[in-house]
Amino acid sequence: MIILFLSLAGIVFGYGVKKFQTRTAEAKKLEQAKKSNTGNKKEKDTVEEFVSSEPLPVAIEESAPAPESPAPKNSSTTQGDQDVSPKTVPPVVSSRYPIHKNITTTFFWAGEEAGKDNKNISNLPSAWDEQWVKHFGGVDDPDKRSGFFPAKFAPKENPFYFALPYNDFDDNGKRKQEVYSLIPWAKEKTWGQLESVCKNRWIKIIKGDKAAYAQWQDVGPFKEDDKNYVFGTADPKSKINNNAGLDVSPAVNQYLGLADIDKADWQFIDASAVPDGPWRKVVTTSQCYWN
Repeated sequence: MIILFLSLAGIVFGYGVKKFQTRTAEAKKLEQAKKSNTGNKKEKDTVEEFVSSEPLPVAIEESAPAPESPAPKNSSTTQGDQDVSPKTVPPVVSSRYPIHKNITTTFFWAGEEAGKDNKNISNLPSAWDEQWVKHFGGVDDPDKRSGFFPAKFAPKENPFYFALPYNDFDDNGKRKQEVYSLIPWAKEKTWGQLESVCKNRWIKIIKGDKAAYAQWQDVGPFKEDDKNYVFGTADPKSKINNNAGLDVSPAVNQYLGLADIDKADWQFIDASAVPDGPWRKVVTTSQCYWN
């Protein structure tokens, strides 16, 4: 009996020791795990502290100018001294032609008889065409109109015409030698013997906010050799009619709403830059005609 009791007591004691050892081992593992986690956390904190305390390296480069930004699509641009914004752009006029401002402007017409109003100068012929009225198609009567055209006939030549005080031919019908150095477009081509460097050339005429375009068909008013004004920047030499420097046709006068004697600006313009309008209905191409 005593032996059985001692055997049972030994078994119970051994089981308790094993349980205790198992719990002790688990406790050690748990403690080691905590220490390991604590060590890892400290190591991680140390690395983060190191990273945060060290300044990042900065690449040092030689500075270069920033690229220019492209202009906005709708921004305004300039041509010479003129604003050429797409919203307000007028037809482009070459800067090689000076603008003649505030010029006294009168009007005349093909077929106008000589009288005191035109200092007895007949406009039946022109400076370059002795049969001007015939070639035009009739008298360009300013009082009998059909729109901007004469009422009695369809003109054969452009009813938008003008006169300036310069003739590229002398009194003997010979081309002046000064033409080639004086007139900006004179060297653009070879001119025929009966071909004027001036006739049929276009100008833009401006009154207020309106512009008309016309072709050169006669010489005047009152002068025929005022080259410093016509091709330069001088004032007109004529003292008549308040220094008149430009004569325009009834169509131009009507289109711009000019008085008999008025003020306007004008400038030469290349044919390629002339916009569509009533001045494009009939374009004059005829040249000099002398009997």
